[in-house]
Amino acid sequence: MTKNKSKRIIRILLFLGTIISLYFVPWSIVTAWIKPLPNNIQEQVDKASDYGFDGIVVCVNKTGNQSEFYTSGYKNKENKIPADPNALFKIASVSKLYNAVAVAKLVRDGKLSLDKTLSHYLPELKDRIEYADKITLRMLVKHRSGIPNFTDTYMYWAAPKETEDEQLALVLGKPANFKPDEDYEYSNTNYLLLGRIMNRVLGYNKFEYIQKEILNPLNLKHTFGSIKDVNIDDVMSGYYVGYDTDLKTDNIGSIIATAEDLSKFIRALNDGSVFRDKKEQDIYSSIYKYEHTGLIPGYQTIAKYHKDIDAVVIQFTNTVNFDGYNWNMSEIMYNRIVKILRKKN
Repeated sequence: MTKNKSKRIIRILLFLGTIISLYFVPWSIVTAWIKPLPNNIQEQVDKASDYGFDGIVVCVNKTGNQSEFYTSGYKNKENKIPADPNALFKIASVSKLYNAVAVAKLVRDGKLSLDKTLSHYLPELKDRIEYADKITLRMLVKHRSGIPNFTDTYMYWAAPKETEDEQLALVLGKPANFKPDEDYEYSNTNYLLLGRIMNRVLGYNKFEYIQKEILNPLNLKHTFGSIKDVNIDDVMSGYYVGYDTDLKTDNIGSIIATAEDLSKFIRALNDGSVFRDKKEQDIYSSIYKYEHTGLIPGYQTIAKYHKDIDAVVIQFTNTVNFDGYNWNMSEIMYNRIVKILRKKN
């Protein structure tokens, strides 16, 4: 075979490879990403159905703690109830921010130590969680424990456990994913255990502490510890792609909040007003972050403070799948909203 013929064959193969790869490009994601920005946030939010969301609530908390709201789609699609800016929403893993603040406060008061071990606080787990005598509280908060994530167990979300005992049972006796503090891996089990430790040290439910020490001082009256503590009609419905049932009654251990309450908490976290003093804030800064996202069946949350425009942007979307498509679309929606804000600034 001549050199020129070989080159032609290689070019043809590269061309065919390019054509085949284009077939697998998620064009709806690419299109949503490259489209020109609309003139305002509401126009962007009105595209929620094009992005595959049944409903969306966006709260922009600006300088002075003033909130603006943008909604589109449905709070409940079966009954055609429009998206409500005051609806309660399951914020999923964003709940970890409240728990990490509670840990910092308890450490500041000497009721917890970041350097004491899991087996010190929960001795009954010494032989049931590998390295329990070496995993410190600090490692739990920072997701550096190596304890397996109970929500990663096989088909977990097909039938989520409703009690912490059932959740914890899924990982007891399992080998660690890595030795303590040798790696990072996000694990919901870490925060389940932190909750147990706080309950034991306090002698009452940790959410009562969160309410007393975090929510009440910030006047956040629309944040709750469980779906059991609210009027279910106030909760935004949640949907999973291809599954018709409304998921809002599922009790999966998430904090429930309005977009405005969450925005005020995120601002207080970032401006330091959630902390009593610098020492408490320094403790928090050493163990956790200042923004978060959340994803559970039916509910996606993005909660961030943008220092350059002094704005907190909260986005709730109530249609989910776990193959990554919906999450990518929610991030594109969110990033475009922030870009519009920056342009206006």
